Amino acid sequence: MKDDEIITKALRILKSRLHSPEKIFCSSDDTKRYLTLKYAEQEHESFNVLYLNSKSGLISLKEMFHGTINTASVYPREVVKTALRFNAAAVILSHNHPSGCSKPSPADQEITKRVSDALELVEVKVLDHIVVGGMTSYSFAEHGLL
Repeated sequence: MKDDEIITKALRILKSRLHSPEKIFCSSDDTKRYLTLKYAEQEHESFNVLYLNSKSGLISLKEMFHGTINTASVYPREVVKTALRFNAAAVILSHNHPSGCSKPSPADQEITKRVSDALELVEVKVLDHIVVGGMTSYSFAEHGLL
């Protein structure tokens, strides 16, 4: 089996775990694994949001913004509109760094605050922001940044 086939199969397995009705996002391990594999081959920044119900079950994983090799414009208004459309109670933000470094930049921290503040106005909680760089990931929640 070729590497690409293995990665595709692993993504399918992890995606099915995320979409199973009983899946509750109490731990970020499966989410980080899925996002790491999802972003592994991407050569551009992609900002995704996992929209969750009131029991922290996955409603939808949606790519919200698509960028260039080192930036993606993120508009909090669009994240809020989509959260309301899905009737989400919480979200997990995520994006990748094609450079391979998962450490969040000051701009990443700023957009996380802006999106969190906007969602707070409509009572949607941001549970985490996961940044993926290469095969590593960084969780804002695990580092006390939320």
